[in-house]
Amino acid sequence: MLTRSHPKVADMLDNARDDLLAFTGFPFQHWRQIWSTNPLERVNKEIKRRTDVVGTFPNPAALLRLAGHVLIEQHDEWDGADRRYFSEHSMKLLLTEPEEVAIPELAAA
Repeated sequence: MLTRSHPKVADMLDNARDDLLAFTGFPFQHWRQIWSTNPLERVNKEIKRRTDVVGTFPNPAALLRLAGHVLIEQHDEWDGADRRYFSEHSMKLLLTEPEEVAIPELAAA
């Protein structure tokens, strides 16, 4: 259907199929977390909050230092947290053989 109305876009999506569906190589239980952008949105929101406080930066290096500091803080929080984005049990699924999961939307493509 997309091929008729937008052939260039259809071709681009077809060429990027492996990249777009890379998450399917992981266990099914991980898919929702992999395709979610919630953690990234939270980090971006925190960077925006901190940069709004400063207002104007004297140079690009100052902005980079502030954003880098926010990312370091976020990493430390994630590293030391009791709760994990992926549980220990779900991470063990990465070591097992992948199981075939039938995806109706993807199989039709």
